[in-house]
Amino acid sequence: MEYVISIIVLILIVLLCNLRVVPQAHEYVTEFLGKYRCTWGAGLHLKVPFFERVAKKITLKEQVLDSPPQPVITKDNVTMQIDTVVYYRIFDAKLYTYGVVNPINALANLTATTLRNLVGELELDGTLTSRDTINGKMTAILDDATDQWGIKVGRVELKNIIPPKEIQMAMEKQMKAERDRRETLLQAEGHKAAAITRAEGEKRAAILAAEGERDACIARAEGEAKAVMLARQAEAEGIRMLREAGADAAVLELKKYEALVRMADGRASKIIVPTDTVNAVKRDVMFSEASGLGDSTAPDLSPDPVVKKHDPCCDE
Repeated sequence: MEYVISIIVLILIVLLCNLRVVPQAHEYVTEFLGKYRCTWGAGLHLKVPFFERVAKKITLKEQVLDSPPQPVITKDNVTMQIDTVVYYRIFDAKLYTYGVVNPINALANLTATTLRNLVGELELDGTLTSRDTINGKMTAILDDATDQWGIKVGRVELKNIIPPKEIQMAMEKQMKAERDRRETLLQAEGHKAAAITRAEGEKRAAILAAEGERDACIARAEGEAKAVMLARQAEAEGIRMLREAGADAAVLELKKYEALVRMADGRASKIIVPTDTVNAVKRDVMFSEASGLGDSTAPDLSPDPVVKKHDPCCDE
């Protein structure tokens, strides 16, 4: 009886020792007598004692392969140090286990050779400005090549591109010169814009000044015309009133004389009086005496008589 119990206990211990729990996002590849048997997924599994074994434990999570910097020569013979980062995951545990020896090392070497091939077709400037293109091409090439290894390459990124120090110094000088050129262009454009703005302002000011002077001249001309028109209207109104009052010709003649007196008042003026006016003045004795006009007697302008002196030599 004790022997049976011992056997049962031994069997239980063996069974418990051969129970396996596979975690989530993991797979176990099992072999039976050295031959692939099956792949265990997440959960509880029991392997056959002494005949079956777990050949490889594989995680299905996405993993990162960070390759160290490696020298790469461009098309224009510039040696640069470039390191890459590869994001991958295992989608087939059987292929990953039996497809290639040391799959991670194989992926790293394939990444290095692919990078050298792609960068070797580009020049320095193209390499520095074509990261996205290189990343896309490398992702496509590695993904296609690693399908038979059970590896799915999600993406590849160029982490660092380190050119030689001489190239870095030349690039810094070129960048400084480019920035100086842009600064000069911006200053020139600023001066140009300022000059154009000033010219437009001066032009606008000149136009406004000319328009103001024109309006002022028009206003002055209109004022003078209106003043002349009012004076003529006043004069016409005065004449009309005189006529309505029954003024005779003598009164009108007096008005003419008053106008002549005002015209000659305080000015060095020469006034030419018509003959009919002089005749009228002669008829008006009172006005002639008051103003001194109409005196037609010409002053004696003949030279003084020559007094002949006695010449004792000639007069006998």
